[in-house]
Amino acid sequence: MSERIIYLDSSAIMKRYLEESGTSEVSNRFKQAYSGETRLSFSVWNVGEVLGALDKAARLQRMSVKEHAVTRLRFLLELQRMVRLKIADAVPLRSRVLLDSWRIIEKYHVYAADALQVAAAKHAMASEFLTGDRRLHEVATSSGLESTCLTPETSPLD
Repeated sequence: MSERIIYLDSSAIMKRYLEESGTSEVSNRFKQAYSGETRLSFSVWNVGEVLGALDKAARLQRMSVKEHAVTRLRFLLELQRMVRLKIADAVPLRSRVLLDSWRIIEKYHVYAADALQVAAAKHAMASEFLTGDRRLHEVATSSGLESTCLTPETSPLD
């Protein structure tokens, strides 16, 4: 039996560290990884995106300076621990991944960062793609990935 790999985009990773819709589903995936049932995967690009999102939340005062520092450290330490335990992988930004992301940009008319998520998930041979972004979910599904959207069908922004 091949290993089940779950790829998390930046929006899915954020749900691990900030309570919001989809947090419990992401927490379950982390529990599965810690118990050896699955392996998590993400792109090294995600680290910067998550750090940027946390920084923005602090600048907009959606979290205190202390909450930001604690959450940032928790995120970095957990990713480091999971990689060291070999229950998570960081997909490097190699030429092949970038070339594939460019094709996705042109085919689906999405941002480079989003296309990179799909390309990285494919390179990781992900069994499942987790995202909180509806459009990215559609692109991932159209690209042949088994995708789960963590955003409710209707949201206050609809």
